[in-house]
Amino acid sequence: MAEHRAVRMGIDVGGTYTKCVAMDNDSHEIIGKKQVKTTHDHKDGVAAGVVQSFQYCMQENNIAPEDVVFVAHSTTQATNAFIEGDVANVGVVGMAGGGLEGFLAKRQLALKDIILDEKVGRMIKVYNTFIKKKMLTEDVINKSIDELLNQGAQVIVASMAFGVDSMEEEMTIHDCAKKKNVPVTMASDITKLYGLTRRTRTAAINASILPKMMNTANATESSVNAAGVHVPLMIMRGDGGVMEIGEMRKRPILTALSGPAASVMGSLMYLRASNAIYFEVGGTTTNIGVIKNGRPGVDYAKIGGHDTYINSLDVRILGCAGGSMVRIGSKSVTDVGPRSAHIAGCEYACFTAEEEIVDPQIEMVSPKQGDPNDYVTLRLKNGKRICFTNTCAANVLGLVDKKYFAYGNANSARKAMQPVADKLGITVEELATQILDKDFEKVNATINTLAEKYGLDHDSMRLVGCGGGAASLVPYCAGKMGLQYSIPENAEVISSIGVALAMVRDVVERVIPNPTQEDIRELKKEAADLAVSSGASPDTIEIHIEIDNQTGKVTAIATGSTEVKTTDLLKACEEPEACELALEDFGPKIANVKLAEQTDKFYVYRGEKDGKTPLRIVDTKGFIKVQCSDGAVEKCKAKDYEEVVEKLWKENAVFKTDSVLRPDFFVCFGPRVTDYSAIDLEQVLLLMNLDLGDREPDEDILIIASNREI
Repeated sequence: MAEHRAVRMGIDVGGTYTKCVAMDNDSHEIIGKKQVKTTHDHKDGVAAGVVQSFQYCMQENNIAPEDVVFVAHSTTQATNAFIEGDVANVGVVGMAGGGLEGFLAKRQLALKDIILDEKVGRMIKVYNTFIKKKMLTEDVINKSIDELLNQGAQVIVASMAFGVDSMEEEMTIHDCAKKKNVPVTMASDITKLYGLTRRTRTAAINASILPKMMNTANATESSVNAAGVHVPLMIMRGDGGVMEIGEMRKRPILTALSGPAASVMGSLMYLRASNAIYFEVGGTTTNIGVIKNGRPGVDYAKIGGHDTYINSLDVRILGCAGGSMVRIGSKSVTDVGPRSAHIAGCEYACFTAEEEIVDPQIEMVSPKQGDPNDYVTLRLKNGKRICFTNTCAANVLGLVDKKYFAYGNANSARKAMQPVADKLGITVEELATQILDKDFEKVNATINTLAEKYGLDHDSMRLVGCGGGAASLVPYCAGKMGLQYSIPENAEVISSIGVALAMVRDVVERVIPNPTQEDIRELKKEAADLAVSSGASPDTIEIHIEIDNQTGKVTAIATGSTEVKTTDLLKACEEPEACELALEDFGPKIANVKLAEQTDKFYVYRGEKDGKTPLRIVDTKGFIKVQCSDGAVEKCKAKDYEEVVEKLWKENAVFKTDSVLRPDFFVCFGPRVTDYSAIDLEQVLLLMNLDLGDREPDEDILIIASNREI
């Protein structure tokens, strides 16, 4: 009889495979993995594959239903629904007061059809009606909903001008629709930001996938319960968090882009990658994103080219990956991708037996109707058609270690590539280099754009390669860019690991010019309450506040876990090990690395480079929490933080002709490191006081001032 253990299970739904990983809740060791073909054509859709992979993984690894303490899955269903146009017709009930406000709001609320793909005419059909606030009775509402349903609406959106200030009117519409058993979305449930048209459009996009997503949610939940697992089923969000399936029934749009998010969270949580360019290489696409100071880059998602108010991880998707086909002209390689080998029904040359590759003849093809006919395939003597890919090129150049998923037969690849090299008048190695150079152009441009957007320091950047095709692109691109890289163990199932380890996350955004302490306290409470309703245990919740002074937007990000952690998941990292981690992260160009300050939970290391003082904050679990290219650190008692901050604020100011650059601050207290950036000192102290006001006065804390780049 297996001993009782606590198990976390994560399931990632990919385009080709659905992969389930079981992990030990205490040690994060992988207990087992199982993959099945994604069940696109099953009557229950992808839900069937989720359940199959989950049940097989439990059976094969002797996991009892009562052992499972956490189960979550990512889903491509929302994204695919938009791509395929599998959406419901939306009826918008718009509301506003009278006079000029009503006149302007009526125009902003009248949504046009939302085009998802202009070429093929895919769209979300939208019908509109408008009710003046003073006319808002149940009879009028019911009549308006009936009219929209008669026109063809299948779901309803309630949107009120200034609905973020009072949800009462939207709630009245919501209740009437519910009584009629019609799926409904309130615009203020999706976001608390102003911008009536964008808020209403985001709600309409959400409503359009409600019926499909609710069916899947019901099928998955009942199957998981039937397997005897009774912990709440969690669903991955596009911003890297998870939420309970009940919340997903309200806000399915939050799950859009959750596939790339799962991989980023796997890199962050499992690999301790607190500062990295995350680089996931699949067969068809490569996802590239940023993790900075332990947090992934987040931005508003665009869906079908439309701006929304949905936070998702800022992941760039490139059409070049492990299986991308090669395109040639008369003299050289012209491009790589976006079509991949499986679209053309071809095997990779490096995964084809060497003895099969006899008399390969070049055949140029269009993999899909309408594609250019410059994609290279090879017809073998036995009639089989194969092609060479990025993976083949990397194997030819000896870049793929045996231990990697992408390792193949370099001789097979060389034999297949020879006729094309001869046609172009170059060697096979030169052909392989030309292929990978085309990918590098795209990857390099993407990484440089992200580095600029997130203010990454080139010397601190490293690439973390994930996905089955990682070894086909990451070593080559890292070498050309002069960056360190790693391809960790279990890289091919990093997405499922990310789902298994994800935290509950919720976000509240408000426009509050010059927020007071009370404003921020209320916002923190609202974010914490949302996280609890999404499935977080109240004792685990931490809240991060961001203030954008240009727009007046205040963001509260709440994260927490589904159960109170009874054990610390990672063994303590002693100072010599922390120093090694800091030295490795600093890289060879930074001299005189020393321990500058420490508390019982953090070490801060200082180095020297070109007259600057780079810093690294390392916690006692071995995570590098903050990279700072130039800064200062001081240790003080919690009661003295104000005077230390004021001193650092003055000492680290950089004066320019027309402005003064002030430092950003990080404070290490207890086991937490919190960052603060604001335009004026008063605001910095206001935010700090919310976190430090109730700490023990004599507690040791670390204050780090990080100088902004000039």
